Amino acid sequence: MEACQATRAISTTSRRELSSSFFFLQGKAQKEINAILIETLGEHAPSYAKVKNWVAQFKRGDFSTCVAHRPGRPKTVTTPEINDQIHELILEDCRISAKSIAEQLDISRERVGSIIHDDLDMRKLSAKWVPKCLNADKKCQSCQSSEQHLRFFRCDPNDFLSRLVTMDERNLIISQ
Repeated sequence: MEACQATRAISTTSRRELSSSFFFLQGKAQKEINAILIETLGEHAPSYAKVKNWVAQFKRGDFSTCVAHRPGRPKTVTTPEINDQIHELILEDCRISAKSIAEQLDISRERVGSIIHDDLDMRKLSAKWVPKCLNADKKCQSCQSSEQHLRFFRCDPNDFLSRLVTMDERNLIISQ
């Protein structure tokens, strides 16, 4: 009962695994270990399959509680160079498709999408790739530009539209 009270506050997987190893070293079977964990942790107890895997691991002599590095292909193959190449392609043509980028760089379309959305923090808006959030400099530039346009409009509202000159979708210039 003393061991049960000691495990009441357990919340992380590694602590649960440590408790399981403690009970294993006391000679308890996996069903007993699972019953104790269910009794003390209730709905937060690990599944029977998880306890069974831990007991098998303990029987092999592996009592480590951290996830070991596994050999093989890494989870992702993203490199800073690939991120930079994708970012450059988007800057050159903000209407480029993820499929086109994937074909040019010879990587999967899913990987390109993940890099664009997660690493570059961009999204597709009106067929263009745009940052999800404006950084401080861009916000300041946008506010200054809007204030300048508002001043021009207040000076002469009737002539405002005839003096507008657009360079591209990002720049708006008013002729004097």
